[in-house]
Amino acid sequence: MVETKTLTDNERVDWLRLSRSKNVGPVTFLALLERCGSAGQALEALPALARDGGRTRNIKLFSKTGAEREIADLAKIGGRLIACHEPGSPPALAAVADPPSLIANRGHGHLLENDIVAIVGARNASANGIRFAKHLVTELGAAGFALASGMARGIDTAAHQGSLESGALAVMGGGVDGVYPKQNANL
Repeated sequence: MVETKTLTDNERVDWLRLSRSKNVGPVTFLALLERCGSAGQALEALPALARDGGRTRNIKLFSKTGAEREIADLAKIGGRLIACHEPGSPPALAAVADPPSLIANRGHGHLLENDIVAIVGARNASANGIRFAKHLVTELGAAGFALASGMARGIDTAAHQGSLESGALAVMGGGVDGVYPKQNANL
């Protein structure tokens, strides 16, 4: 298990490089950390481990320059990367079988520490569904829950509209630097 601590800037670059390297998913990432002791040592060991495992081609490691640029670009828009074991990482996310090694956060990071309720639904939602989603999220927010939802049209949009007073987490698979659909940019 990875010990709970805040990454240094160099460690964050190594974590991003390892997580973006070819054929390294969440399970492999954590296994490499366990085996090697750090992401930097895992990056050094990965080519030999891949060859020992039968890989005939060199494994493609994500470049240090690319990782540094991604971190700098995220910082320019007010974001940061949070490792799965760092303070500020959502506790519930650590409980899933294969948590992401890093998540990007932009905005109100304190909401990640709240109890979180996810709401997703139809893009072509009925008027009753939209009204119910807004009402439900407003009530949950008043009770101290943060909302997590995508940014799709329909129920997701209604849920975010209902959470404007209490706060919401927009889960965006495409990254924090572009809102999709564009009509939800104000949310």
